[in-house]
Amino acid sequence: MSDLGNKKVLSNNIKRFMKQRGVERSKMAADLNVKYTTLTDWINGNVYPRIGSIEKIANYFNVEKSDLIESKPDNVIPITKTVKIPLLGEIACGDPILAEENIEEYIDEPVNYLPSGKCFYLKAKGDSMKPTIPNGSKVLIRQQPDVEDNEIAAVLMTETNEATLKRVKRSNGTMFLMPDNPEYTPIVVSKENPARILGKAVRVVTDL
Repeated sequence: MSDLGNKKVLSNNIKRFMKQRGVERSKMAADLNVKYTTLTDWINGNVYPRIGSIEKIANYFNVEKSDLIESKPDNVIPITKTVKIPLLGEIACGDPILAEENIEEYIDEPVNYLPSGKCFYLKAKGDSMKPTIPNGSKVLIRQQPDVEDNEIAAVLMTETNEATLKRVKRSNGTMFLMPDNPEYTPIVVSKENPARILGKAVRVVTDL
């Protein structure tokens, strides 16, 4: 395969794994401790990284180096191993209820389908996030201290130690926790009602 072909294969594989994991380019560059422009050159196929960098990328995605440098059919996703993701107690999607921090069970997940970083599952209760998050569904959360506006987050109401799943919006320095269900009222975060973001909701799993 030509040098150009090698770059294209690696570029396509990096893009595929970033999409599967939900990894943003700026975060990946920071996690790998490389310049944003360097990572962009790899992603765009402008530069072929050294073998040490390829190994770092493979470790980052929990895949083999061959999964990065070899051409794979689009419908074939290599599964290298599974990890146990803890399912914590229920989290409110209506009126916030006390979040049980006890681990109810572990869910086996292929690493290929997981975002980078630490993850956990929470069980949703209530219908304030309906139809996005149905009552009783399991929500995969990636631990992170903040989210972008309009993303859904697991938020801890620090005064009561209660947690809720809501869409985060900010206006004039104030954070609002917005329900997707218009029948519910937004929660205003303030000094009297403080909150802390636990992580970003990245996937909803429902049982038939």
